[in-house]
Amino acid sequence: MGLRLEGKVAIVTGAGSGFGAGIARRFAEEGAKVAVNDIDAAAAERVAAAIRDRGGAVQPVAADVATDTGWSRIVADTLAAYGRLDVCVNNAGWTHRNKPMLEVTEAEFEKIYAVNVKSIYLSARHCIPVFRRQGRGCFVQIASTAGVRPRPGLTVYNSSKAAVINMAKSMAAEFGPEKIRVNCVNPVFSPETALSADFAGGAVTDEAKARFLATIPLGRFSTPRDVANACLYLASDEADLVSGVCIEVDGARCV
Repeated sequence: MGLRLEGKVAIVTGAGSGFGAGIARRFAEEGAKVAVNDIDAAAAERVAAAIRDRGGAVQPVAADVATDTGWSRIVADTLAAYGRLDVCVNNAGWTHRNKPMLEVTEAEFEKIYAVNVKSIYLSARHCIPVFRRQGRGCFVQIASTAGVRPRPGLTVYNSSKAAVINMAKSMAAEFGPEKIRVNCVNPVFSPETALSADFAGGAVTDEAKARFLATIPLGRFSTPRDVANACLYLASDEADLVSGVCIEVDGARCV
């Protein structure tokens, strides 16, 4: 069996750490040429350098996914490097610290929706014209179990991820006739991501980990590789008839 993404070009946003870095590494292992995006240029370059050292084809792109100019740069740099685009993984995300809804500031609300939801809209505006020219393409949106089974204290974040899930399903229906697939991956809490302390409402202590772990029937947290493997399937030709679905990578948390 050959490499599962051989010949494909993929953008992975928020790939400077956590799930995004894991997805970028996994895609490169399976033959994809990867544009590693992060708002932090140094983080994007670190991940890109690690992929390059393993013989992967990679292009770091520092840009803000919450802006139109950011997406223009991401897509333009990807096309300049590789001449095509097959997969866009919208992984970049942000959250407020775990706290009562009425303590979330307006600025926090706006940033959450800009990074988590507006970025999906902007990615579509810039990627879909490319997919149309090529006759096919796919999106993998990293949503969250928070959008399916919300936890208290994260109401605004939870609602943003529910919006991502609903937008993905609607995009799948709208763009399916053009052979553009759109799916979601919903990870459960992971102490390996930069946002874990915000989800926990403070330091990720052993007590905090135990509290989260008690809600996951399989008894372990999601890892970047777990999430990357689900994305790999959805981005590959093995999933050619799969669109409009969400894969929970959550050890049965949402059952």
